[in-house]
Amino acid sequence: MSDFQQSLDYLYGLQKYGVKFGLNCTRNLLERVGNPHRELRFVHIAGTNGKGSTGAIISRVLCDHGVRVGLYTSPHLVRFTERFRMNEQEVSAERIVAVFEKIRATLDGGNPPTFFEMITAMAFLYFAEEQADIVIAEAGLGGRLDATNVIDPEVCVITNIGFDHQEFLGSTLSSIAREKAGIIKPGVPVVTGALQPVVQGILKTVCMNKGAPLYRFKSDFRVRRNSKWSFHYRGIGMQLPSVSLNLRGPHQVANAALALAALEVLEQKRLVLLKPSRIERAMREVRWPARLEVLETNPLIVLDGAHNPQGAESLRDALKESFTYKKLHLVIGIMADKDIVGILRRLLPLAETAIFTRPVYSRAANPDDIRRMARPYIHKCYVISEATSAIEEARRVADPEDLICITGSLYFAGEVKQIFGEPAL
Repeated sequence: MSDFQQSLDYLYGLQKYGVKFGLNCTRNLLERVGNPHRELRFVHIAGTNGKGSTGAIISRVLCDHGVRVGLYTSPHLVRFTERFRMNEQEVSAERIVAVFEKIRATLDGGNPPTFFEMITAMAFLYFAEEQADIVIAEAGLGGRLDATNVIDPEVCVITNIGFDHQEFLGSTLSSIAREKAGIIKPGVPVVTGALQPVVQGILKTVCMNKGAPLYRFKSDFRVRRNSKWSFHYRGIGMQLPSVSLNLRGPHQVANAALALAALEVLEQKRLVLLKPSRIERAMREVRWPARLEVLETNPLIVLDGAHNPQGAESLRDALKESFTYKKLHLVIGIMADKDIVGILRRLLPLAETAIFTRPVYSRAANPDDIRRMARPYIHKCYVISEATSAIEEARRVADPEDLICITGSLYFAGEVKQIFGEPAL
């Protein structure tokens, strides 16, 4: 067994400790290896949806400006190394093993970290060793007590607030908003795409109490769509009349606006000098997997990791606006702890057929249960438990001018990418 596989086995073994809210363990891990996060400048991103896409856009733009940029995201789709990117490149297995071993050597056997605490410490040590100029860190769950919240960022981004992970974050928008707002630090600017009045009220109050400037989407910065593929950005101090984005869907235009506003804050702090031509080039080049990702054509097969009602709503809007097709066929695999009905009622009315399947994951929902929940929303729906067979059936029923959309979970999306040939190592 390789050193990398042994390291992964150890890390995945930490998942038995579940989700543990609090910052002390992460702080202790980092202190034992010299507090590498204190050498770094951060963009901290929290929110219900869009964190990865927003981070990917910021990363691409910074790279095109010659900045050494680290990107830390979760979960990974296929390879564990996807979580750690330096200048758009995944960390090598050898490098991440070396970082893992340095931290593992310091562990206290009586107080083991969780999986996410450990890999967060690994990420910050790796980026410090790589001498990153700026690190974009995505919060794993919530914000206030998330392991990433040990950092003092240059700017905080709160993408949006919706219902997800209520068992950890609370059952109301206000309780979830308070958890996400926990990343806000004294004097540190905040950029947000949250539009609900109750959420904006909470963010305004927290920012006012902490002396943190707040920049709100559609108030302090905004976009106007020029076409399906281009938009006009009017920002905090910058205007870009025609930006073409390589990510599909109107929700990605909103994510791009958040990214640009965060970049403007970095420019205010003289951490980057933004050039419109480089921004425009970066926007045309940015990629982020499993977000309306086209896997095949004829028929068109699109993969999207929508896994909560808000994500399903964005996917529904994108399927209406960003694609042209005759009939829609859905292949859906969902985790059992998600709002399955909330996802189904947004997507199924668009579809001619739906095939429910079971991802190879312990938390996957039973597709027979999903079919029962689906009956009010669609007539033609089937269960094919094995994912490869479900996709083959969708291919069989689809005409060349139809669209097949595979969705329901980021974990399922990773499995699908392997089916379509993405290497696991």
